[in-house]
Amino acid sequence: MPVTFSIKLFTRLAGLAVLIALVCSLVAWGLSSVRHQAWQEQLATPLMTWLARTPSPGQHYHWLPRLYDFRIRDADALNLDAVSLERLGYGHTLVKGDQLGPRVLVARPAGGVLSMRLRNLYPDVAEATALVLLWHLNEIPAADRESAAIPLAESLGVRLSALADSRRLPQPEVLTRVWERNIAWYGDQEQGHVLLRLDDGTLMRMDMPGGFRALTLPVLVLLVGLAALVLLVAVRLLMRDLEHSLRSVESVAVRIARGDLEARVELGQGSLVSRLARSFNGMAEQIQRLVEVQREMIHAVSHELRTPVARIRFGVQMIETARDEQALHRQLDGIDNDIQELDELIDEILTYARLEQGGPVFSLRPASVTDIVRQVVEEQGVLHPATAIEAVIPEQSELFSESDIEPRYLHRAIQNLVGNACRYATGKVRVSCLLDEQNCRVDVEDDGPGIPEQEWEKVFSAFARLDDSRTRNSGGYGLGLSIVRRILFWHGGQSFVSRSDDLGGARFSLVWPRRQ
Repeated sequence: MPVTFSIKLFTRLAGLAVLIALVCSLVAWGLSSVRHQAWQEQLATPLMTWLARTPSPGQHYHWLPRLYDFRIRDADALNLDAVSLERLGYGHTLVKGDQLGPRVLVARPAGGVLSMRLRNLYPDVAEATALVLLWHLNEIPAADRESAAIPLAESLGVRLSALADSRRLPQPEVLTRVWERNIAWYGDQEQGHVLLRLDDGTLMRMDMPGGFRALTLPVLVLLVGLAALVLLVAVRLLMRDLEHSLRSVESVAVRIARGDLEARVELGQGSLVSRLARSFNGMAEQIQRLVEVQREMIHAVSHELRTPVARIRFGVQMIETARDEQALHRQLDGIDNDIQELDELIDEILTYARLEQGGPVFSLRPASVTDIVRQVVEEQGVLHPATAIEAVIPEQSELFSESDIEPRYLHRAIQNLVGNACRYATGKVRVSCLLDEQNCRVDVEDDGPGIPEQEWEKVFSAFARLDDSRTRNSGGYGLGLSIVRRILFWHGGQSFVSRSDDLGGARFSLVWPRRQ
């Protein structure tokens, strides 16, 4: 995976994680604020509704004004907004917070608004409810207390039970506080209890509704669903980017199928399909090159075949007019040589086409480069006795003579170079091996006229020759050096031409890595 794309993907994933965390936090905070407000109002509603329905609650429960700043106020004097006033009109209980603590408000059926100031909503509502219960339970005869306590507790939104079993008693410090005040709050913000001691010494426990929990199962489900939704949107955007990239590749493929071989996919930095685009462009370039090579080959082959075929036709015509056996044999020998030339040309064309159109199935294996050089020099010395061919192999190169090669094709490449050098040399050809631990290099030099520098790259093109002669004496078809370059390409190396400093003619060099 490309480094640019990896960084871009990591950045996107990190941004997505931050976005999901931010969205979930904002939603959780918003839900928590709304739910906490609703819980506060729901917690205080039973007590405030009870007090609002009680005639003169400040006198009836005389401790309320002293403990909780309990009073009846005019709605206009409360500085409430229109929504709050409307909710009071519908009988809702309001909890307004300020620096002094929460203030609980409820409208009375008889007029006015009850206001009660609390320090801590949960325990203060519990204690105020417990005081109301204690006042009423002390007024009820012991015989009727059990039957009257249940509806009374339900009206105040709590559960009430007698503590007849000592195992249900709270800690000693709670018992000490209940002995001093007749009520004692204990528990925590999740679940609170108040212990009540009646005038006759009876102990009763009042259980409050559960405290506020910010994270409940529905909230967790909602947050998980929201995170999944954000992730789905992000994946959809990512897939849209991928789809756009794939569509660009598809459109270029359609253009190439219609014959526009110049079409290429634009490479985006860090794109998800950048590697695919590069591979596709490489394939398109290869296809374009092969098509151009095919066209060039068709044109050149038709030209190359025309000369020997014309000579064969001429020879056949001459056979018909031959008047003696010597002339007949001369024409037959000429036709035989022309057929041999055609056979060699076809072999060259097939070899070049096989190398150019994807290459042969190379079976690279360790083999001695110096042995191949000596073999080529010996073979070419027999074919060209008038040319002095020498192999220059330093002792250091013998230590690294073994290389990962395809011996048959490397033999063909060196043979083409040596044969080509013998064709143009005045009388001397030198083959040098320069081998080390990393690379292999074979130089083939001659003392011929050399090659002009502006033609150095041209000589490796298929069917390219530096003269226009097509006679038997000039030899070659312009494919030998192209075959050499392709063989080196499939070995992971290069071939190039320069001028020989010692012999003055051309120097062809083959360079490839020693180990593949």
